[in-house]
Order: sequence, then structure tokens, then C-alpha cells
Amino acid sequence: MMKSKLIGDYLDELFKEPKCELNYNKDYELLMAIVLSAQSTDKRVNMCTDILYKKYDSLKKIMQAPIEDIQRIIRPIGSFNKKSGYLKEIARILVEKYDGVVPTNREDLESFPGVGRKTTNVFLSEYYNIPAIAVDTHVERISKRLRLANKQDSVGIVEQKLMKKFPKKDWAKRHLQLVLFGRYYCKAVKPSCDGCKLQDVCIEEKKKRSQV
Repeated sequence: MMKSKLIGDYLDELFKEPKCELNYNKDYELLMAIVLSAQSTDKRVNMCTDILYKKYDSLKKIMQAPIEDIQRIIRPIGSFNKKSGYLKEIARILVEKYDGVVPTNREDLESFPGVGRKTTNVFLSEYYNIPAIAVDTHVERISKRLRLANKQDSVGIVEQKLMKKFPKKDWAKRHLQLVLFGRYYCKAVKPSCDGCKLQDVCIEEKKKRSQV
């Protein structure tokens, strides 16, 4: 069996219908939540955005909110000074340039402060169901452990290799599955290897066996 098919089948077994764990109701809420999630956890982001989006329930209100108050609300996330500025500026741009609707054009999205390729990929695949694979820390780690990519590969190269390994129609699903697999099973520290069906293709498991 091809390695990518083996991995895909197991991910389907573990996460048949994977869901994004960031809470949102509107397009801009998702975009902002993804920006806030950098170097943080979805759980912590959800705690903060639950307060933020209830207090400032429109783009105009976020744009006009005192930056000190946004900083206070998102303080638990980390980098709150920088990220609060991102949120206000994203809100302003959306209101003034895009009539309050988050664009689907990649170049436009990546021009927003705090929005890079990874954030754009997550947003487009989640909200608009546009095929994309976002490579975050989990996806990069899993890809290299399962030898879908090489240890020295950059994030961009990992993305390109994953796009070749999996059918385009599955990209968004595979991204979510790899994130969840890394978050709950193949963790950075103390991964849950017992019972994993991917041990034969895992470079870490190969190292363990060679040391026995």
C-alpha cells in the first residue's frame, strides 16, 4: 500500500469528519481567530474571542475599540500588544476597502497585517472550502515524522510535498486531520505511539527500534 494512502486511511479512521476547533460565526471572526492562534492554543483563543466578539460585535466596533481594552481581553493569548493592533487594522481594512467581507483572493488576504500564507490557507479551506493545505507546527512535525517530507525541508516545501501526496479534493480535510493527529496523538512531547497504525512509516519509531 502506498504510504500516503496508508496515512490517509488511518487519519480517516481517527477523524472521519474533522472540524476546526476555533469558534466563529462570521468570516472576519474566523480570520481574526486564526491570526490570534499563532503561538497559542485554540482553547485559549476561544476563551478570549468569546469575550471580544460579544463586547465588540461588528467590524466597526472592533475598529473603534480602545486598543487597551482589546489588549486586556486577549492578554492570555500572548503577543497581545502586536495582535491587538492587527485586529484593529484588519477591521479597518475590511470596512474601508472590502465592504466588510473577507476577500477570497490570496494576494489580498496576505496583504492584511498578521496574515501570511498559513493563515490564508486555513481561512480559505475552512470558510470557503477552497482546497489548501496549511502547514503549522503540528503538520510540519507529523509530515517529517511520517517521512512525507525531509527533516531539512522548509514549511513551503512541506506544503508542496503534501499537495503532491494527497488528492486535491482532500487537502482541506487532510490539513485538519494532521493538526488533530498532532494535537491529540502524535504530540511533540510524549506522543501516544501505542496502538498507532503508522509505526512502520514513522521515523521516530524506527529510531526507537534501532536502539533496542
